[in-house]
Amino acid sequence: MDIAMNSPVHTFHIPVMGTGFTIDTPLKVAHYGISSAISLVDDRFIEQMRSRICRDHGEPYEPIADKDEDARARRITAYLDLLDTLVHRNVERVRNSVFAKGSEIARYFELLPPSPLRRLYESMEAKLDGPERLQLQENLRQFVQPGGIDVNIMTKLDNDRDRSGHKLPDRCSDALSALRGFMNSRVEGSLVLSAGMNRRLFSYMGEFKDLTADKGAGLRKRIVLKVSDYRSALVQGKLLARLGLPVAEFRVESGLNCGGHAFGGAGKLLGPVLEEFKQEKAQLAETLRNVRSQTLKALGCGDSCDDDTLVPRITVQGGLGDPDEERLLREVYGVDGTGWGSAFLFVPEAVNIDPASLQQLIDAGEQDIRLSGASPLGVPFWNLTTSASEQKRLQRISSDQPGSPCPKGYLVSSSEFTTMPLCTASRAFQRRKLEQIDLSQLSSVDKRRAQEDVVAKACICHDLSGCATVPLEIDPGATPAICCGPNAAYFQQAVTLKEMIDHIYGRARIALHGNRPHMFLKELSLHIEQLRKDLSEHAEAPSEMMKKAVTETRENLQQGIAHYRELAARLGRDNSRSFLAGLDQLQGELMELGLKSKVRG
Repeated sequence: MDIAMNSPVHTFHIPVMGTGFTIDTPLKVAHYGISSAISLVDDRFIEQMRSRICRDHGEPYEPIADKDEDARARRITAYLDLLDTLVHRNVERVRNSVFAKGSEIARYFELLPPSPLRRLYESMEAKLDGPERLQLQENLRQFVQPGGIDVNIMTKLDNDRDRSGHKLPDRCSDALSALRGFMNSRVEGSLVLSAGMNRRLFSYMGEFKDLTADKGAGLRKRIVLKVSDYRSALVQGKLLARLGLPVAEFRVESGLNCGGHAFGGAGKLLGPVLEEFKQEKAQLAETLRNVRSQTLKALGCGDSCDDDTLVPRITVQGGLGDPDEERLLREVYGVDGTGWGSAFLFVPEAVNIDPASLQQLIDAGEQDIRLSGASPLGVPFWNLTTSASEQKRLQRISSDQPGSPCPKGYLVSSSEFTTMPLCTASRAFQRRKLEQIDLSQLSSVDKRRAQEDVVAKACICHDLSGCATVPLEIDPGATPAICCGPNAAYFQQAVTLKEMIDHIYGRARIALHGNRPHMFLKELSLHIEQLRKDLSEHAEAPSEMMKKAVTETRENLQQGIAHYRELAARLGRDNSRSFLAGLDQLQGELMELGLKSKVRG
């Protein structure tokens, strides 16, 4: 039976969610072979978590203070090393447990998807007690391996000044320090880069040998690029290849049907994007291999430094909620794995979520999860409007004290009013901006719209850790923000880790709201709604750039709809009928938008 060692044992991963939801998820799931990603944005919170976990597990703790040298990187390294120690301890516990009903090692294998390893376990279970059964058990123990402790760096969050506005030392910007913290750790996991290119960060990555693959040695630390389309993968992949760096995985994410920050992508739908990856995967790998090979030869490394067997994995995430969708992505588009994000917010066994926030999620409907202007980054942001963070924001507005005290300052960006940058969600910024708008010559309607845009910003760098800091009593007074994707509206109850994994693999099904649309139709509807909003906001005097963007978006959506009509035949008779009905309705809405825009023109 051909079973590869050190390859992923599960076909799904748990993506990063906020700063707090998955901050210690590896401690909860990695010993079952499940990979998950943690955010490296908030090193103060990371230090608080290290203190708490050390206390809970009886580990020694030496604090790293804010003003200690290279504190951000050292905090991240110390935290990751702690997770690595505890995860490997958990794996040894699983490996050495007794094969018996309900035991940890039995659970490890029973959670697996259909695979050669799962079949080997089942063949052992079918054996009667005796030498052959014992030998199979010993063989199985050798295959118990941890899931990845992966980290996520938002490339655009790379502030290079401290809270006083002073320039930080060279290579001590936020993103570079986070990279150094990961690279200096013992963790053998993936570095997930999101939010596009950062040339300064990419260049710094080229200095770490653990990110390169010697022939036959494999990768200790792997680069994963989160992308929204093929072109982005090719451009970023070639940039890294010119630095001698291989990309181990392209993580394709829906532009709108995701959690957290959303990037529209000019109407590029997930299905056609994945089809392009499927058609071009071999060419992509060959192109990146050639570019990297040329770089390594120029550096004098030759073939000994180049693992020419490396082919990037293609995985996908954004809006997954049904096992039929998981199967479709694997069978039709040939993806190597999937990411299930918002669904795991309903699994307290795997993530951090306080009871009040979990109940808010369970009670949430489609109208409660909105694409908002809450992010100080100026990027549309999915937000649960019933969260404690949103209620606090509204309370401050009603008390005539809009804005947050800005306790952390990771998202400071504006120097419009002060030399020291301010966060646009801060009270200091919003007070000045509202005064400026009030004194402006704008019409009353435009003033109100401008004021709403200002006070919409929320303190997400602090509040997104609230679902961890509240139940762990790190910051009991925090008001948690919840950045779930729209897919969260269709889950109706908390579930166990086993129930969620059985759901993903189609062994059992979690009850979802009956009105849940297919993930492809949901994404299409979100793009149409975004187009409707753009047309409305620019109806009076659309610029030439806006007209061009609308035309491109509409064309991409029409091409996507045509692709989905061909796909419908693969869904089975009943599913195909309902899918096409939903597609017809959405195409009608798109055509109506087209007619209205022509009338305005």
